[in-house]
Amino acid sequence: MTSINGFSLFHVDDDDIGNIKTNSEWPGELGKFKTNTVLQYKEDFEEVELWGYPALYKKPNRRSGGDETKPVELFKLHLGNCLEKFKPKFPKPLTYKQAITDYLSKIGELIKETIPKYWTGIDFMEHVLLVLTIPAEYSENDKAIMRECTFNAGLISDKRSEKLQFTTEPEAAAIYCMYSSLREHRLAEPGTTFMIVDCGGGTVDLTTRKLLDDDQLSEVTERAGDFCGSTFIDKEFIELLKREVGNKAVDLLEERHYGQLQYLVQEFCQNVKLPFTGNNPDFSYEIDLEEIAPALLQFVTGSKRDLMEEKEWIIGLDFNTIKKSMFDPIIDRIIRMIQVQLDNSSDECSAIFLVGGFGQSRYLQERIEKKFSHLVKNVSIPNQPIAAIVRGAAIYGKSLQRSRNLKNMNNVKCVIATRVLNHTFGIKLHPIWNPFGDPINRLTADGRIAKFCCIVERKTEVTIDQEFKVEDVLPVYSNQTKLRFEIFYTKEQSADYCDEPGMKLLGNLRIDLPDVHLGTNRPCTFCLSFGDMEIKARAFNQTNGQNYQTKFELNNF
Repeated sequence: MTSINGFSLFHVDDDDIGNIKTNSEWPGELGKFKTNTVLQYKEDFEEVELWGYPALYKKPNRRSGGDETKPVELFKLHLGNCLEKFKPKFPKPLTYKQAITDYLSKIGELIKETIPKYWTGIDFMEHVLLVLTIPAEYSENDKAIMRECTFNAGLISDKRSEKLQFTTEPEAAAIYCMYSSLREHRLAEPGTTFMIVDCGGGTVDLTTRKLLDDDQLSEVTERAGDFCGSTFIDKEFIELLKREVGNKAVDLLEERHYGQLQYLVQEFCQNVKLPFTGNNPDFSYEIDLEEIAPALLQFVTGSKRDLMEEKEWIIGLDFNTIKKSMFDPIIDRIIRMIQVQLDNSSDECSAIFLVGGFGQSRYLQERIEKKFSHLVKNVSIPNQPIAAIVRGAAIYGKSLQRSRNLKNMNNVKCVIATRVLNHTFGIKLHPIWNPFGDPINRLTADGRIAKFCCIVERKTEVTIDQEFKVEDVLPVYSNQTKLRFEIFYTKEQSADYCDEPGMKLLGNLRIDLPDVHLGTNRPCTFCLSFGDMEIKARAFNQTNGQNYQTKFELNNF
């Protein structure tokens, strides 16, 4: 049960969550629940040389005049709706998909090595259910890409394997907090509503959940995510550095001496970002560029160089600069997200739990407490918040596996009872054009019109096994031998056409359509289900009840 930079193991027959094994042994470091999502390739970019901590924190030769190989990182920012300017550029022939695949392959190797330390006789492909956690804002296409990369990394035997399941990062954290923090704060009563704010490096994800009977959770509002994690504070520091020494100087340092730039960022994180509380107006820090990043000096020219020489290559960070330029823009976005979640919930929220590395920031905690303490009784951090996601994913995977294996036992249920859809889904249909309502410019040569037929709307709460149907779908032509369903989705609550702004093609489902002698009188039913985080589709003939073999082909990304 893994995120892309950490994993936990939980045996399906074990009922004690205290026995979850969370990995803390990584290449080059011990005692941490996560490692760095970074790869160091060999020169041809076809083979990984280092991954995790060693790939990012190999000690740079800070006095070296030669170029240093830049590691590959932040490749997950190519998924989701991240702005183009934040997406890293990769050297050819490397692609972000290949980087994700290579990283999953490396962490997969470690998982396969770790399992035998606790249990013997485990066949990875046969016995292991892999639960991959993803940010809340990932689309269906993003999940499909992660599935493709997981298959190419050799972690599942078939691309459509049920041995791979997904859960969102805030959902996994909510499961963990249900078993730990709710009980600790005496909130473990059915009907209790609580919010998870997962503050990671790249994204901040939110979900609001209600505790049900039998240790199940329902989703109260649609989950939300945004690119406002702690790495964006680092980016603000880089922007300040550029203002001091010039854009070109920093770009050259990144290109030729990446290790020194990373060392500079870590100096900022350790001495500014992590200890900053927002309470001490005298807080300040000075960074000696000549000591920390000596290679930078050669790239600084003109008036910037004159000014920095006057300052003896010291950059001073005062309280207001740190607070207003670096922290506040990011934290303001997080607070707005929390406010929207509270506004969209009809239930009183009893607790907000902050998880993830950035969730441990005292300034972030105090801002949230100050803003929402009059609305929410409890704002706190669970035990071991960095491990909350991978441990919650392990609990989810166990409950999912047991509910499937023992589905005839009424007392065995998946821990997730409902989810709220964050998209509207439907299919393209081709009804006869109506001159009294349909626009003339959409009339096709055969007298029809292509329309979006909504199957289920955004913000609908769905159960784990619920299906949504469109019945009486007829072939357009009497001699058709196949029927193709084009599946679309949008963030909008409703839509009329499949080419509207924001509408995306999810994929196609094709079925055989025999019995041509019946002409167009061959009604079919199309079904979608959403319970397992990934969409499942099926179709059948209403005339004879026959289920046709269906193939759900995702859009070619």
